[in-house]
Amino acid sequence: MPEQQAHHLTSSPSHQLGLALSGGGARGIAHLGVLAALDELGLPVARLAGVSSGAIAASFYAAGFAPREILKLLLSTNVARLTRPAFSRYGLLRMDAVELLLASHLGTGVSFADLRLPLTLVATDLAAGESVYFNEGPLLPPLLASSAVPIIYRAIEYQDRQLVDGGLLNNLPVEPLLGQSGLRVVGVHCNPINHEAHIPSFRRLIERTLHLAINANTASRKAQCDLLLEPPELRHYRPLSYQRGPELFDIGYRYTLGKADELRALLQ
Repeated sequence: MPEQQAHHLTSSPSHQLGLALSGGGARGIAHLGVLAALDELGLPVARLAGVSSGAIAASFYAAGFAPREILKLLLSTNVARLTRPAFSRYGLLRMDAVELLLASHLGTGVSFADLRLPLTLVATDLAAGESVYFNEGPLLPPLLASSAVPIIYRAIEYQDRQLVDGGLLNNLPVEPLLGQSGLRVVGVHCNPINHEAHIPSFRRLIERTLHLAINANTASRKAQCDLLLEPPELRHYRPLSYQRGPELFDIGYRYTLGKADELRALLQ
């Protein structure tokens, strides 16, 4: 059973927060620090939308797991083992091992209706070339699809669609949160561009190319947020730096505490 999260409101705010959590590989661990800080500050999160690593963080949080508990689960997982074969001559990985891992913690039959908070996940339909939003029915298929990074993982076949990482077309899914009465939209973007990046290898070149391409689809969405949280320190971390999870968590945590006044102002 997940730990109970602390939600001690210091006042009676007239608004609540809706969080859009971006993808970003290991950098997405910073989302957990953001959520831990919001809990500590007693700021009410009413709705969540997530993509890729942000989808995983949002799903566990919406299921009732405390952010530090999610971090412990992640640190106890050999993430490198789940991705390493993708770079071999045998081609793309299936999501079977990831599915077993998620199901072991969230439950095999978990649905969106079982979550304690409303949640929307976004994936990309490869054939239609469009974003697809999920907020009802079984949770695991959309979560796997939202996290199926192209090149590393094979597409997920679900509802007669071939689905992959939603970040390809929408790496800051604010759309499900817009127009909701009393909801203040906070975008949590963990992919700031490092303008002094060193690109010494072909693998780094691929990482940089994907980073720049995906980042381009977030500009208009950042402008639609009531507040954007984008810790600049994250620009120094690579998308597979999972072994630096505690540092990434702490960056998100400290940055959000530093934005406490702006966050509180949103709610009044």
